[in-house]
Amino acid sequence: MILSRTKPAVGGDAPIGLNEKKNKSRTKKIPDLEEYLQQRDYLGALTLLEFQRDVGEREEHADLWMGYCAFHLGDHKRAMEVEKAECPVEVWVYLACTMFLLGLYKEAEEAASKAPTSPLQNRLLFHLAHKAELKNLMDISSCSFEFAKELIRHNLVVFRAGEGALQVLPPLIDVIPEARLNLVIYYLRQDDIQEAYNLIKDLVPTTPQEYILKGVVNAALGQEIGSRDHLKIAQQFFQLVGGSASECDTIPGRQCMASCFFLLRQFEDVLIYLNSVKSYFYNDDTFNFNYAQAKAALGNYRDAEEVFLLIQSEKIKNDYVYLSWLARSYIMNQKGRLAWELYLNMGTSSDAFALLQLIANDCYKMGQFFYAAKAFDALEKLDPDSNYWEGKRGACVGIFQLILAGRESREMLKDVLPLLRSSGNPQVEYIIRTLRKWAKENRVALS
Repeated sequence: MILSRTKPAVGGDAPIGLNEKKNKSRTKKIPDLEEYLQQRDYLGALTLLEFQRDVGEREEHADLWMGYCAFHLGDHKRAMEVEKAECPVEVWVYLACTMFLLGLYKEAEEAASKAPTSPLQNRLLFHLAHKAELKNLMDISSCSFEFAKELIRHNLVVFRAGEGALQVLPPLIDVIPEARLNLVIYYLRQDDIQEAYNLIKDLVPTTPQEYILKGVVNAALGQEIGSRDHLKIAQQFFQLVGGSASECDTIPGRQCMASCFFLLRQFEDVLIYLNSVKSYFYNDDTFNFNYAQAKAALGNYRDAEEVFLLIQSEKIKNDYVYLSWLARSYIMNQKGRLAWELYLNMGTSSDAFALLQLIANDCYKMGQFFYAAKAFDALEKLDPDSNYWEGKRGACVGIFQLILAGRESREMLKDVLPLLRSSGNPQVEYIIRTLRKWAKENRVALS
């Protein structure tokens, strides 16, 4: 069941006069930039700055503050573009930080060298130096350097997107705390959800990152094995993070609330949170997959179709959940042919059979009887002892009715007759004789 979003009732304060209402409305204070920054509400601060820019009331150094907010929201490309504007010399080190996080190490070093000496510059140059020096450090054979070597090996796995994880990380689980978390992430990316769960099930989370990761693992396992208990645990972890004062206005916090409501199937609330951060995830396949599902669940199939088609990941595009939602969106948008083509490209599998059932029933419901008939025909051939004949018969009669109403081409009868002949039901001959008689009387060629 999809629960509607409800607003809290207005409190029981005593009525006030019209003039007093006006005065109170005038004295309501809009939060200023400093308040947003103190609360770490960088999205709110950025929205305020953009609004002030649009109405011509710019803060001092507004461009720099916009870059600062974009940086803390993880939008490093936008932060870098803002910081390229004419600005004080100290901004070179901020620009270098954004380049570093975008993987532009050479450019980051060049930018940092133009900045005045500062603790931030020193720290950045230290991290940049670690990038040309890691191999040399690994070659040091001193016993006293053993822990540093383990840390470097761990970090190299992270830098290389999990390459060598199974060789490096397991021995480091009790040595480097992050090793366990990164190994869990590796197993999730490999779809080995049970191993990920085994690693994290006894971990008592203390940081938002640990709560989020444990929530993700429980959600994945709950969906895989159909466990309501695991899904409930995941929902609670997501709600703890998304509802916390420190994370509620961060992008991960809003994603957590979206995930919480997704598991509760409250899709109106899901869209409220996803809409608030979608500008940061336009090309993110996982975000678009969840966003499109929420749109479709609320019946907004036109938008859902557009978002589904933005997804590039072959792994997602071969997932039955994606295929079934996209097929339903096509059908609800009167594009039954595209849904049928999805089935033709699937091959033979239990998922293909399930998609056939979806196409047959949804096309029938939406009056797209030709593709409903084709789907019921395929189902009847796969399972002759079922009652799919009744669905095919109804769809074929539906096509004939559309032809009589002038909403389908008369020539479509040529495609209907082979579908009927492929059935061994005794009712077939009577229906065919009726169609042939009408075709003869109306001079419609059937061959």
